[in-house]
Amino acid sequence: MRALLALEDGRTFEGESFGATGTRVGEVCFNTSMTGYQEVLTDPSYRGQIVAMTYPHIGNYGTNALDQESAEPHVRGFVIEELTDVPSSWRSELSLDEYLKRWNIPGVQGIDTRALTRHLRERGAMKACLTTAEMSPEQAIEEARLGEGVVGMDYVREVSTTAPYQWDPRDQNSTIWSVASGNADEVHQQVLPPVRHRIVAYDYGIKENILRRLRQAGFGVTVVPASATAEEVLALNPDGVFLSNGPGDPAALDYAHTAVNGLLGKTPIFGICLGHQVLGYAFGGSTFKLKFGHRGGNQPVQDLRTGKVAITSQNHGFAVDAKSLPPEVEVTHVNLNDGTVEGLRHKELPVFSVQYHPEAAPGPHDASYFFKQFAELIDSQK
Repeated sequence: MRALLALEDGRTFEGESFGATGTRVGEVCFNTSMTGYQEVLTDPSYRGQIVAMTYPHIGNYGTNALDQESAEPHVRGFVIEELTDVPSSWRSELSLDEYLKRWNIPGVQGIDTRALTRHLRERGAMKACLTTAEMSPEQAIEEARLGEGVVGMDYVREVSTTAPYQWDPRDQNSTIWSVASGNADEVHQQVLPPVRHRIVAYDYGIKENILRRLRQAGFGVTVVPASATAEEVLALNPDGVFLSNGPGDPAALDYAHTAVNGLLGKTPIFGICLGHQVLGYAFGGSTFKLKFGHRGGNQPVQDLRTGKVAITSQNHGFAVDAKSLPPEVEVTHVNLNDGTVEGLRHKELPVFSVQYHPEAAPGPHDASYFFKQFAELIDSQK
């Protein structure tokens, strides 16, 4: 079946439908990761977006229930160059085609994703319509222009938990597994460390691997809705507060800015991705929209204090404006591709954040040390 991808600026791409049928509109963006397509599909940060993968062959290892970052996919559509018809993995439960059908998400293959990516890099991220319906390119372009994008949108309320909960109270979902070298049949289960710190995690669209990594680092985690006030969080008497990733425009989250501002100076805080941007607003700063965003597992970031460079996993379309920050806030990390802010630290308060993902699944793992750094920061305040 024919599928059409129409961009709001008039560019169109035609391909072959897979997954569900129908029409979806959202901001189209590209991800440069070679693996991890199921993690991309289920990352709540992609709410409201149509995602194109730049790697040419997608679906090789199928899908399974263990690799999800949340209970369901959040993308509005999926664009690839070539779909693997027969996945090859002992862990596979559903093919990518079956998986998207199950969750009613349309996909299109046979698209020249190189041309699409180059177009988005030159023109910038924009709204698009992905459809399998009998409509003309002109109609699809108009659908894209009339649809919702990301600017000004609060998708956090759609993906956040509605009630507080304890993450993995029985230590069943955070286990660290390892495979013996040279023997795939020999799998070892590592014992989790005892809980040393009790923290509260704001769910702006939190990924499950973040929660797993926090528990593996010795944190006991209470997850609260994005709408939780500073007073409600402090009433839980946490050792620290974690600000998660999430979708949409950080400028639209006034309630989050206010809550985090009310926590400054009262508890250690660590934020990542959208949480990093919310913290920027809590400091009194602002954000701006990147031309085409940072999405993939190969973003180079430099620590300005040590000069060291890490290859990082990122997924964001906005960045904190360094010029908007007060003098008591230090920029600690920058993106080496475009110089944008990738890390912040308050010079007097126990507060820091990074724009990228230290929990990255499937990787890279250069930045995983931040969880240990958060624990040490809490220890220093006791």
